[in-house]
Amino acid sequence: MKVLKIYSRVLGQLRPQARLATILVAANLSLAIAQFAEPLLFGRIIDRMTQAQAPGHTLTWGDLLPLLMAWAGFGLFSIGGAILVGLNADRLAHRRRLAVVSDYFEHVLNLPLTFHTNVHSGRLLKTMLDGSSAMFGLWLSFFRENCASFVALFILLPSTLFINWRLGGLLMLLVFVFYLTTSYVLRRTEALQGQVERHNSSLAEHASDALGNIPVVQSFTRVESESRALRRIIEDVLAAQMPVLSWWALVAVASRASATLTILSIFVLGTWLHLHGQASIGEIVTFTNFATMLIGRLEQVVGFVNILFAQSAKIEEFFEVLDTQPTVADRPGARDAGRLAGAVAFENVTFSYDPRRKAVKNVSFLAKPGQTVALVGATGSGKSTTLGLLHRVFDPDEGAVKIDGVDIREFTLLSLRRNIGVVFQEPMLFARTIEENLRIGNPDATDEEIARALELAQASEFVSRQSDGRATRIGERGRSLSGGERQRLSIARALLKNPPILVFDEATSALDATTEKQIQKALEAATKGRTTFVIAHRLATVRNADCILVFDQGEIVESGSFETLVEKGGRFATLAAAQFMAEPPQPTAGLEGLHEATAPQVRAG
Repeated sequence: MKVLKIYSRVLGQLRPQARLATILVAANLSLAIAQFAEPLLFGRIIDRMTQAQAPGHTLTWGDLLPLLMAWAGFGLFSIGGAILVGLNADRLAHRRRLAVVSDYFEHVLNLPLTFHTNVHSGRLLKTMLDGSSAMFGLWLSFFRENCASFVALFILLPSTLFINWRLGGLLMLLVFVFYLTTSYVLRRTEALQGQVERHNSSLAEHASDALGNIPVVQSFTRVESESRALRRIIEDVLAAQMPVLSWWALVAVASRASATLTILSIFVLGTWLHLHGQASIGEIVTFTNFATMLIGRLEQVVGFVNILFAQSAKIEEFFEVLDTQPTVADRPGARDAGRLAGAVAFENVTFSYDPRRKAVKNVSFLAKPGQTVALVGATGSGKSTTLGLLHRVFDPDEGAVKIDGVDIREFTLLSLRRNIGVVFQEPMLFARTIEENLRIGNPDATDEEIARALELAQASEFVSRQSDGRATRIGERGRSLSGGERQRLSIARALLKNPPILVFDEATSALDATTEKQIQKALEAATKGRTTFVIAHRLATVRNADCILVFDQGEIVESGSFETLVEKGGRFATLAAAQFMAEPPQPTAGLEGLHEATAPQVRAG
């Protein structure tokens, strides 16, 4: 069954601690044997005492002392062993829980942006916490209880056949009937429990979404509607959960009923066998104790299976994320790029998110070291996708992207991205201090380098106004700052990285006109000696670009300098006219008018 496969994989996560896990399993085997020996010794004592009642037999302490000492020895061993197993099982489970959290976290951080675009961060966080906690509980219960229970049921139970095959056979039959009942319930509720976990994930996703957008919820008076939506999801969770609980309540009742039935059956059969000379009183007592112990073990196993079943969907979701393979990874033999010069070449590059439409089609261009290349075009024309291919957010389906004449897939991802600084349209700041956010660009930066980056990004003045300066915590996603302040920190972070290649994806879109003018001047100095790519919708920001690439439906339809493209009277000229003039200019003479009308505004930007 799928649940058992999941459980075997959970146990497989203990492999890094295999030595300690093996010792604990061996200890559990010893404990199970010790606990199994106690009823057997008790039965032998009863037989000795019974035999002493026959004529001509006397009973002394010397006859019972070896059995009593063995019984006491096994009991003390069981107590001490259980304490040692419990302590080490706790430590092992805690270490492995934190280890799998670390592995999951690192794995998710390496998954491509295409994955994160389709999966909510709240769901990923819930999956990490729920999955690791569920595995922690299963590891702990395995070493504390379930390992010994499995040993008792599947190894020691068959050995009762050698003591009295009739009573032993009855015990095995009762255990088998109980197993069939539990398996039936598992099959009936497996799909239902998966549905429960899907609703729980939706609950976490919805709550995370609302909590992450509190200003919107309050501003648009959506508190009541968001709460109603959450309550509807809760109702769906309960509606899916109740049938599962009903089935497992039936198993709980059956397990308790089996205790009485098993002991009664053993006593009745044992009495009948004793009357026919096929079982001693000690054997009846032994098997009654066996039955009591095995019923306890069965209840532990049922409780464990119930927990496993309830947690399996969470663990399965955890492993699904862990099994997701990055579409972009280092090639075998990939080498460190070192410090690149920054010559970028796209050679007939084609890429599609799905087979129906190509996001980028036959794109070719060359950017020399130190040049600034601007990408313009309508939303969805392929600009961001093109530059995503540059820092390997995804790899091209056809063609190649080269830096300094080398296919970037020949470099390790780490070394490639170390050479490229990206300023995103959304600043994406962490809920940490200003300095910690800056040092993401360069953890080893000196105070002087940080101050210089802030100065270039026109951020020094507003940072100095903060209550604790660079040590000021800026809240989740930097919400304590204005949009322009957040973007300036994002620019400073990229400049602090000091890469040979810079990418600005609408980096000045959140800035007011005055700040944008200041940053444009600062960036001119900051980008000297670097190959710079700028995605822009406001054409005034790309006036001084060495080359402008005009995109339409994933293709480059025009390229050249600002003046050249305006003079052509093509798509770029139409875009420029739409931004700077009320009506499109007429060909020829109108182009001169456009150039004159736009020039002052370009200089102001």
